[in-house]
Amino acid sequence: MTTIENLRTHWTEERLARASAELENAHPQEIVRWALDNFFPDITLACSFGGVSGMALLDMAMKINPAVSVFYVDTDFLFPETHNLKDRTARRYGIRPIAFRTDVTVAQQAALHGPELWKIDPDLCCEIRKVGPNGQALAGQRAWIAGLRRDQGDTRKDVAIVAWDAKFDLIKVNPLATWTEDDVWAYIHANKAPYNDLHERGYPSIGCTNCTRAVLPGEDPRAGRWADFEDKVECGIHIDPETGKVVSTTAAG
Repeated sequence: MTTIENLRTHWTEERLARASAELENAHPQEIVRWALDNFFPDITLACSFGGVSGMALLDMAMKINPAVSVFYVDTDFLFPETHNLKDRTARRYGIRPIAFRTDVTVAQQAALHGPELWKIDPDLCCEIRKVGPNGQALAGQRAWIAGLRRDQGDTRKDVAIVAWDAKFDLIKVNPLATWTEDDVWAYIHANKAPYNDLHERGYPSIGCTNCTRAVLPGEDPRAGRWADFEDKVECGIHIDPETGKVVSTTAAG
């Protein structure tokens, strides 16, 4: 029996649904503790160093078990401020966030698909530079902690706290599912957790330099991501290619 089969046998859909329901009203830090108690050391925390959700989760995890692995995807198009935050975070918590990158260099991608693939086919660009490396980061893990929240848009409104991630074949834990952006910021300020300097310059959601702009007053917080593509609201990491929906949703989703 493979590792995945063993995991699915032990953590059935029913058991995951029950755990998710039991944690529905728990504080995110308690959900992080539950995840680490159940899956450490075969669990990793995703932190893009671009959003406050990841920073809040990282701070919570460090207070519970600073030995948990932390990873980020380096697309080769991250903002300098994002790299700066990663370095500041590493110094503050005494950790070494692990970078995962595609094997396709920027020059190779340009030769294969044109010099600005993100303007022609952003889904393919994300698949090459984000989704693939994210899969590498999760290889060999039993679970991962992600920062999805239900208030982040229609595609995420049914996200579960605990569920099977059919895209990467492991368990995904979303401790912040029930929190709002204001809740996360309140935690950041109360705990003096570090965050990306671009947030104070009109960038509530930060991705790659090529596909992220500042948000105008009154715009949706994620309006600055892939602004030239009305139908693109996800990079693909959390999307099941067969259904086109966010993986790890509640039964109602």
